[in-house]
Amino acid sequence: MEKNQTGSKSYLISIVMVAVLGGLLFGYDTAVISGAEKGLQAFFLGASDFTYTDGWHGFTCASALIGCIIGSAVSGFLASNLGRKRSLFLAGLLFFVSALGSMSPEFLFFEHGVPTKSLLVVFNIYRVIGGVGVGLASAICPMYIAEVAPSNIRGTLVSWNQFAIIFGQLVVYFVNFMILGEHTNPVIEQIGQGVNAVASGSDPWTITTGWRYMFGSEAVPAGLFALLICFVPETPRYLVMVGQDDRALGILSRINGAALGSRILCDIKDTISEKTERLFTYGWLVIFVGIMLSVFQQAVGINAVLYYAPRIFADMGMDKPMVQTVMMGVVNILFTLVAIFTVEKWGRKPLLIYGSIGMAIGAFGVAVTFGNPDLSFVTMVSIMVYSASFMFSWGPICWVLISEIFPNTIRGAAVAIAVAFQWIFNWIVSSTFVPMFNMKTASDPDFGHWFTYGLYGLICVVAAVFVWRLVPETKGKTLEEMSKLWKK
Repeated sequence: MEKNQTGSKSYLISIVMVAVLGGLLFGYDTAVISGAEKGLQAFFLGASDFTYTDGWHGFTCASALIGCIIGSAVSGFLASNLGRKRSLFLAGLLFFVSALGSMSPEFLFFEHGVPTKSLLVVFNIYRVIGGVGVGLASAICPMYIAEVAPSNIRGTLVSWNQFAIIFGQLVVYFVNFMILGEHTNPVIEQIGQGVNAVASGSDPWTITTGWRYMFGSEAVPAGLFALLICFVPETPRYLVMVGQDDRALGILSRINGAALGSRILCDIKDTISEKTERLFTYGWLVIFVGIMLSVFQQAVGINAVLYYAPRIFADMGMDKPMVQTVMMGVVNILFTLVAIFTVEKWGRKPLLIYGSIGMAIGAFGVAVTFGNPDLSFVTMVSIMVYSASFMFSWGPICWVLISEIFPNTIRGAAVAIAVAFQWIFNWIVSSTFVPMFNMKTASDPDFGHWFTYGLYGLICVVAAVFVWRLVPETKGKTLEEMSKLWKK
């Protein structure tokens, strides 16, 4: 059969498409809060047994990130002991439970529609459960794709995972927009330091019901992912690690053809034979580079824009902030495609460096123009440039590098460490954005606006220098060649 000689592209594409559904859920789960957070805030402002402050709301909006840190931290252990496939199935179940639980946290134990402090705790537990799923998917989806993909198209296929993340964010922006329909988000008025109230005349539907539909909508793709992951194979590299060489050869042959599959199996066995290698067998630099790639991907501030997009556009005076948010999602999709179709041609390093420079220009543009009504269009364009530059560089390419730069024998543990740092800094950036953005001084009420984006712009410049000096180019190299690269 032809596929025994050349491999089956349709088979490869089908299993990669299932894997990237995990990326879509990653994007969906992290961005669903952007449309639901005002209705959720208004709902818990109605509690009679405690005061739902800005601090509570900030924690609630970011609580999923606690789960992301936990999920990514244990991803290496689960990937090595349960396998890549079963770990992804577990992630799908966690997404599903979180979606339904966040939609109706009162289930079994509380009176429906009555906000209390205990109900808030339970809601956050469900969000943390979903975050654990995100943490697992964020680490294991790109690892799974990298381990099944041929080396000449590995970067492209792993980049599709980032496309799925951004597409998931765009889908949930659109779903939130459709759920909102003719209704409007409640207006929140500040009545004291960190204390708010719902303005009279706010739409009661969005307070009681709208946010529930937004969270619950995730159950559909989550259930589909958990079902489909049952039909994909385990990765050949994991199968060799657990002594199932025949199954590994069958999958490699089906993807690459019989002759090439046999050669790849030999290469894998040569590196897997060193299974007892410790994390720092290849030196500290490979771990440092992996961690810093993750740190910079978050420290440049992109998720502060993605999570709070409607609020940012509203502060800019835009009449329909949800429309601008959807527009930004479309721009993000288009520029993610740039990375997908150029990563194997231009390489990883050039895209990261050019993207860092573009992000710096956009961030400095926002810093200079934000708050000036005469320059609001320039501010919006600067945010789009900042976001688009991330989408063809640090968004997809960071995941490509994290999934491929580590040698086979330390990949599970090293990826887990790198991705855990990514979620830690995601939480730091997300939780500090609003306080930084709202900083004021006696002489400059807009101090926080230009300081925040100026800081992000400066970090982008440092990121470009880091990539130029320390990150190796991995284009065209097999995963087995990473051992030789770092042993040098």
